Amino acid sequence: MDVRVALTYTTPKGTQTSFSSEAMPAAKALLLAEDLEKTGRAAQLTFFDNYDGRWTFKQLKKQLDIIQTEPHGMTVYFDGGFERDSKKSGLGCVIYYEQNGKSWRLRQNALVEELETNNEAEYAALHLGIRELLLLEVHHQPVIFAGDSQVVIKQLQGEWPCYETELNKWADRIEDDLHRSGIDPVYDLKSRQHNQEADWLAAQALKGVDITSMREL
Repeated sequence: MDVRVALTYTTPKGTQTSFSSEAMPAAKALLLAEDLEKTGRAAQLTFFDNYDGRWTFKQLKKQLDIIQTEPHGMTVYFDGGFERDSKKSGLGCVIYYEQNGKSWRLRQNALVEELETNNEAEYAALHLGIRELLLLEVHHQPVIFAGDSQVVIKQLQGEWPCYETELNKWADRIEDDLHRSGIDPVYDLKSRQHNQEADWLAAQALKGVDITSMREL
């Protein structure tokens, strides 16, 4: 979870101004804010997350304590496969995360029949991963989304335009879900070689093999 620190600063002679920092990890922001408070010259300390949510010092500290007992340190691998002849799509996602000092892996796949292109399947696979995050009640923290689809990654990063109506709908759906949950996405383009687990899950879905699993690593 990254935040900006906003505060009012007063010099010993009474000159006053307001400051706002760049975004930084919440733990670092709390340390800096605590040090500034010790000077006796900083007031109205407020923290803002990437969605302009407002946090007090106590609220943010409590949130970080809560995060340690909830799923955090999330990385979501996703992949989608599309069969042109059957019009079936296989979706796969793998989620790695930490909780209560332990490492976990969640696997999920799905077979869908209403999509029209491979790019749609890739978007749907990412959305499947986000749905699993919401089921885990992940919120207000950064999440890495890793996939081998240049179209999905580049479009969601804003580097490539999106002209296709259906892909725009998927992008809007994804961004709405992320915004509502306070998830700050970090998109990571992988080679197919480094996305084999999600690719395998998507392939199994196309074969009619349902996979849902969670295990401690």
